[in-house]
Amino acid sequence: MEIETIMNLLANQGFPIVLSILLIFRIDRFMQDIILSQKEGYKQILENTKEIHNTITSLNQQNREYYSLRFSELQKELAGVK
Repeated sequence: MEIETIMNLLANQGFPIVLSILLIFRIDRFMQDIILSQKEGYKQILENTKEIHNTITSLNQQNREYYSLRFSELQKELAGVK
């Protein structure tokens, strides 16, 4: 085979292969960045959910204490009425 034929084959066949490999590596790096961003987002959502859960639990406890105290006061008032 002549040099020109070999060079022509490399130019026609080699460039698309090299370009494809380069694009695959760039897409892979991009996908890794997306996955890392998603994991960080999930962590933040989980932390916020835990904080909301703790706040709701605390409010429920305060409500229980308030209504328990109020109920005992009403019982005392009703016992005095009789």
